[in-house]
Amino acid sequence: MSSPYLSNNNLIFKTAVTDDKIYIREQQGRFQKIRRLLSSLLMIIFVLTPFINYDGEQAILIDIGQQKIHIFAFTLFPQDLVIFCLFGIFSAFLLFYVTKIYGRVWCGFTCPQTIWMLMFNWVERRIEGSHNHSKALDKQPISLNKVTKKVLKHVIWGSISLFTALVFISYFIPVDELYYSFFTLKSSVIVFSWVLFFALCTYINAGWIREKMCLHMCPYARFQSAMFDQSTKLVSYDAVRGENRGKRKITAPKNANMGDCVDCNLCVQVCPVGIDIREGMQYECINCGLCVDACDMTMTKFNYPKGLIAFSATKSTKSPWKKHLSYGSCVTLSLVAMVVWGINWQSFEVNIIRDRQALYSVNQDGKIQNTYLFKIRNKSNQAKVYQINLVDFNNGHIVEDSKESHHKIAVQPQELKISAISVVVDDHQMKRRRDITFDVVEAASNSSITKNSSFYSGSGGW
Repeated sequence: MSSPYLSNNNLIFKTAVTDDKIYIREQQGRFQKIRRLLSSLLMIIFVLTPFINYDGEQAILIDIGQQKIHIFAFTLFPQDLVIFCLFGIFSAFLLFYVTKIYGRVWCGFTCPQTIWMLMFNWVERRIEGSHNHSKALDKQPISLNKVTKKVLKHVIWGSISLFTALVFISYFIPVDELYYSFFTLKSSVIVFSWVLFFALCTYINAGWIREKMCLHMCPYARFQSAMFDQSTKLVSYDAVRGENRGKRKITAPKNANMGDCVDCNLCVQVCPVGIDIREGMQYECINCGLCVDACDMTMTKFNYPKGLIAFSATKSTKSPWKKHLSYGSCVTLSLVAMVVWGINWQSFEVNIIRDRQALYSVNQDGKIQNTYLFKIRNKSNQAKVYQINLVDFNNGHIVEDSKESHHKIAVQPQELKISAISVVVDDHQMKRRRDITFDVVEAASNSSITKNSSFYSGSGGW
């Protein structure tokens, strides 16, 4: 049942892994209410987000085929994916920061695996009864009652899994296309395959694998102890107060040699990963607080003080600001980087490629001419007009029918438009190569992007 201790920062961890099926007992209490509130809020956001419309389109949509991501008024292309790298860095450091202070509360309160596992357990309790009823039902021989309950449970599990998969896929395929085509059997084989794949993953993870994902497959359980120190608040058992443990009646007075633990074993029965927190800190613990609620309930019945099992730190640090310095600084810096990127983000992109057919040409007026291909991508949801200007280029101008020194290009929403722009100079004595600067201005917002290139001629020095 246990293995040698694992030490880190003077904290002792040990394992308590079992291959027996865990029947999770339902528990009410303060931390259970917090978890259900967070779970409900996160699930509502997850389910309803794809149904939000903005400007006549799905507000959040990851269009893999077109290689772009719609987020309300913003459309992000592969060139903008640096923001997702920054967001990933921010999320990682935020997770590490919270872990440094409160341990694995992400796993216990907001991890999708925990949320769906406890949801499936809730369904099981409604159909099969208490955890003891489920255990007894599994031991019973095959009967109509057993088959009916098992089939009903797995049908509901499968329905939840299918709905979960459809919601997830709706972030990639518009909801007005996905649901109708799927249930009318008009979806493509690829869509059907992905929906069934994610439904199967949800069904297996939440219904069958359950705690084994947390115990054996999730890497976070393995490296999270490296983030703990003596000031980290973890779910722990007060052995000094609780031992010697022993069963007793509520009305009977406590013996002098007995601790407050009445050995009711509720802390083990409600644990999603099946550990006994009274055996010491274990890396399998996900800090869900269910054992805290169960123990507090028992302490109330026996008129003992609560907190025999509680979120507590081994030692309070004399300099509390130090634990906020490392990860807190990284969280702040990554957040600042995201804000700076957002401030400098442009709703259009410009790339310039010189004409590869010739370095230069001489037009019918005897002037030297260079041609440039402008690739302008409009990332907004409205049609835009972009004006191209030359910056400090003496004796040169952009060629067009109106003979003006500027050029305007209209680009439709999310369109990539390629336009050829020619620049001429009448100075034959200029250098063979000269730097040239273009200023591309979006007419409505007056935002601009400056691009540099080269202008070549056939005479003069370098």
